[in-house]
Amino acid sequence: MNAVDHPLGNLTVHEMESLRGIIADAGLLQDSTRFVHAGLEEPHKNEVLAFEPGDAVRRWARVVLIDLADGTSRDVIVDINGSAVVSVKDIAPEDGQVAILDEEFELISTIIQADAGFQAAIKKRGIDAAKVISIPLSAGHYGFEDEINHRVARSLFFMQDHPKDACWAHPVDGLCAYVDMTEGRVIKLVDFMDLPVPAEAGNYDDPDFRGPERTSLKPLEIIQPEGPSYQVDGEVVTWENWKFRIGFDAREGLILRQLSFKDKEKERPIIYRASIAEMVVPYADPSPVRFWQNYFDTGEYMFARYTNSLELGCDCVGEIQYFDGVIMDEQGRPKTIKNAICMHEEDYGILWKHSDFVTGSNETRRQRRLVISFFTTVGNYDYGFFWYLYLDGTIECESKLTGILFTSSYRGKDYPYANEVAPGLGAPYHQHLFSARLDMMVDGTKNTVKEVEARRVPVGPGNEHGNAFTNAATTIKSESEGGRMADASVGRTWHITNPGSLNRFGEPVSYVLYPEQNPTLLADPTASVTSRAAFTTKQLWVTQYDPAERYSAGDYPNQHSGGGGIPEFQKANRSLENEDVVLWHTFGPTHFPRPEDWPVMPVDYAKFTLKPHGFFDRNPTLDVPASSSHCKTEPESGGHGQTCH
Repeated sequence: MNAVDHPLGNLTVHEMESLRGIIADAGLLQDSTRFVHAGLEEPHKNEVLAFEPGDAVRRWARVVLIDLADGTSRDVIVDINGSAVVSVKDIAPEDGQVAILDEEFELISTIIQADAGFQAAIKKRGIDAAKVISIPLSAGHYGFEDEINHRVARSLFFMQDHPKDACWAHPVDGLCAYVDMTEGRVIKLVDFMDLPVPAEAGNYDDPDFRGPERTSLKPLEIIQPEGPSYQVDGEVVTWENWKFRIGFDAREGLILRQLSFKDKEKERPIIYRASIAEMVVPYADPSPVRFWQNYFDTGEYMFARYTNSLELGCDCVGEIQYFDGVIMDEQGRPKTIKNAICMHEEDYGILWKHSDFVTGSNETRRQRRLVISFFTTVGNYDYGFFWYLYLDGTIECESKLTGILFTSSYRGKDYPYANEVAPGLGAPYHQHLFSARLDMMVDGTKNTVKEVEARRVPVGPGNEHGNAFTNAATTIKSESEGGRMADASVGRTWHITNPGSLNRFGEPVSYVLYPEQNPTLLADPTASVTSRAAFTTKQLWVTQYDPAERYSAGDYPNQHSGGGGIPEFQKANRSLENEDVVLWHTFGPTHFPRPEDWPVMPVDYAKFTLKPHGFFDRNPTLDVPASSSHCKTEPESGGHGQTCH
């Protein structure tokens, strides 16, 4: 029986089990068919907003299939409750390839090891082929004749001295294999240069390599003797005026749905849906074996398939609420990732404070935030995505990057595309560019985005002393104006306003997106990756809502020639004034690796912030009490005050 009581409920194990049977009954399942992705096919927003408890619940799923025998792929919509296939789309090669399967990755090593050209190249280098590890990677698109309409991956190589040896310390550089995954053969071997294999180990998990552990750190315990302040009802979370639904998907990972804030006993919507819709990691090394390195981790790898099962005390501390993630494996069976999502409260320092010399008032309140997070490991890198909700209505999304650098042989100080991180070991320059899809709903579905920036006022009448400055707002009227750049020199931000909802000052309520001031894509405008990852060329894109427009680089970015996703969405040049709008925000670091990033990288951070601006009539945290564990209110001479310990 289907127990899901809401149209945005995550697909259940039972529903996943049903999907395989429905697809088989429709004649779409062969012995060589594999399941690339299965996720909720969400109803139109208007249908969801009109839903009332007790209404019939539409339960559709979107399933992407590939036949490994010939590489043909299909995109299938299934009505789970009706046990029927709604539609089948054959994915044409010009649409791109579906994401690469783990099964394919495993086959590539065998294909390469059997190739005579590879064996000769390894023998020439004096390396034992049994110690060579193949690292298969997405191929990109470069118009190579023998790759057109073929399903292709590329592989770089590393050496492993023993089963516990971190191969990333020993790149076998100057060699690259191009593999046709359907035909099961190496179609090209690039043997560019015989570079020395770095010898020093990088086994950060080996006590002998690490050395003695420090003994100076004392225990730090986080306790909540009365339990956490949040309430959980299935997938619905309420916490300190916030309310939202927890979602999870094998492609996007953690999803926040229907995020609202209770103000004056009214639940006010802010974001309908928020997720990481795509990310790309473009590398800067132009060598013949590395120029193609750029990975779309969500669209090419379905990166949330590799979500970690989080552990108390290591990944999360304090009073923890875990949520499992249910995905479909490549055979079409449901797979439960235990503790895929972690949720907990954190103290976050001072919320507000003032010591008033006139009244003698001395008041301090502490900030607290709710943290909702997941971690996924994609090859050498580990990515954590953390959503923070604050008492004052602030929303943040932060990516935490750690793991191991993708290394090369260091080619000397005259080679300007990598840094040396260990003797003879290079770390190529690269970027991590994330695309957050923010389906906004600030007090309703009719929103307008304004770009606001500081403006100097020249000396003149009314500004005789030259101290004046102000701000200026530009309305983003249509999708042709929807691509915007951040500018730290003028403090540029983007206000998502609701012209139909006015605050007590007669101004439209709004939330403001504060970007970080990091570079956009640094590849040349004519580069293949620039066309394929067009979303990375601006910090902000604004489009009109369409439930079919889910992914920043399009549905099938693997081997896509470019122009998919946001550029395609914007061709209609739809109105953005007083419309249902979606913001696509690009953020992330440009990484020039340091020796301190090796052999395992301390966490690097990238984030953006959304803050209320005129959404509330005053500070919404005046009702937050003083912390009983640290401060006690005591009257002082001439006024009110606190003693803080």
